[in-house]
Amino acid sequence: MTDRNKGILYMLSSSLFFALMAAAVKFSGDIPTMEKVFFRNIIGFLFSGYRIFKMGESFKGNNTRYLSYRGILGFLGVLLYFYAIDHLPLADAVVLNQLNPFFVILLAALFLGEKIKKLQIPAIVSALMGVLFIAQPQFDYAFLPAALGIASSIFAASAYTMIRHLRLTDTPNLIVFYFTGISTIITIPFITVGDFIIPNTITFLSLLSVGIFSTAAQYLMTIAYRYAEAGDLSIYSYGNTVFSILIGILLWGEVPNLMSSIGVIFVLGGAYINYIARRGISDGATS
Repeated sequence: MTDRNKGILYMLSSSLFFALMAAAVKFSGDIPTMEKVFFRNIIGFLFSGYRIFKMGESFKGNNTRYLSYRGILGFLGVLLYFYAIDHLPLADAVVLNQLNPFFVILLAALFLGEKIKKLQIPAIVSALMGVLFIAQPQFDYAFLPAALGIASSIFAASAYTMIRHLRLTDTPNLIVFYFTGISTIITIPFITVGDFIIPNTITFLSLLSVGIFSTAAQYLMTIAYRYAEAGDLSIYSYGNTVFSILIGILLWGEVPNLMSSIGVIFVLGGAYINYIARRGISDGATS
């Protein structure tokens, strides 16, 4: 198996685990969102801490300022994403969160000076068209979950922009450690002052699965990038959307309506155009 195919396999596996994480969030039901965020991060915090200790790395980051920014932005992204999952069909919440690569393009251009390629402009337009079909904005209370789902992708994109900067100064283990640690610390006051429901056995296993699946997905994605370029793998991360549609149909009978289906097609179309653009960038850089 070639390195590229290994990278694709790991990225598809990562996408599956991200979809399973979202399903576990939804399956855990009426548990408060902060409690779900706590379980999502505590597993990753302990696991990344163990890896840092085992590999003899330092727990002190080289760029604590940007590590903190990444942690706070990532926490807000996860919090709003989980809220969207609880209040929208699974596939809609996932695809709205997966708008983050398009916002990364804009934020990287604004803050990191990265140029937007001409082919990426129609990709962004296609993705925004998809948002209109999925969210179907009527600017009432029912629109709130979709709006927060879009906001989750903006915060996630901001966090990923921080990672693009941090990759020059800190290891992946340390970036995950700070992100999950900050998120865990923020949630503790909320779940200790009363916003905590003691879960039954099934719900507890579901919450535990949120942390396990998300941690597995993060590390599988990290491994994928060891074998292939980001531009070559980006399209395969959208397997998350496909897996989530299938899981939503199987577990909750959430068959996407016509408007949502058109929206998903627009977003995936934009993702494919961006993939072609990024492949062009990668080919240009290596030729």
